[in-house]
Amino acid sequence: MTELRAVIEAFLFVAGFPLTLDKLADLAEADKLDIKEVIAGLSEEYCRCHRGIRLVEVAGGYQFRSDPALAPWLRRLQKERVQRLSAAALETLAIIAYRQPVTRAEIEYLRGVDSGGVLKTLLERNLLRILGKKEVPGRPLLYGTSRYFLELFGLKDLNDLPTLKEFAALDPELVEALPLESS
Repeated sequence: MTELRAVIEAFLFVAGFPLTLDKLADLAEADKLDIKEVIAGLSEEYCRCHRGIRLVEVAGGYQFRSDPALAPWLRRLQKERVQRLSAAALETLAIIAYRQPVTRAEIEYLRGVDSGGVLKTLLERNLLRILGKKEVPGRPLLYGTSRYFLELFGLKDLNDLPTLKEFAALDPELVEALPLESS
């Protein structure tokens, strides 16, 4: 089990994206229950030992992430400014996340403005994906969030999105840390 633990830890460290339980089992040629036990042990150990990284479940898989409490320190490492989302992009992304699959016309109806440029930007940043075409005249594209969206916002799946009540009750410092473009 010690070797399996080291192998799983190495896979998670090297991967630049979350690895699913199935993928880890295939890579390690091990039973999923054993993998799950190793992940639980690693996750507990990283939390208990107050390390700078955590093993988290995100976007349907597992990934090492830095401890959010260390964000002020880690910002010093970044030489270029973090790309942030504009208020319009975040608003559009929220509409899509909560109402997907959704068409551009439905988004524009809710926002009250043209959203073509914002949709293009969100697609380029890999936060959205095209889910298909709606079965209505004109067959407009249907938009939904991508797996990268889940990774970026630290969500296991869309069920982890806060409800409106939960969002209203968020800590102001947490809301401040959202990737919004400064005005």
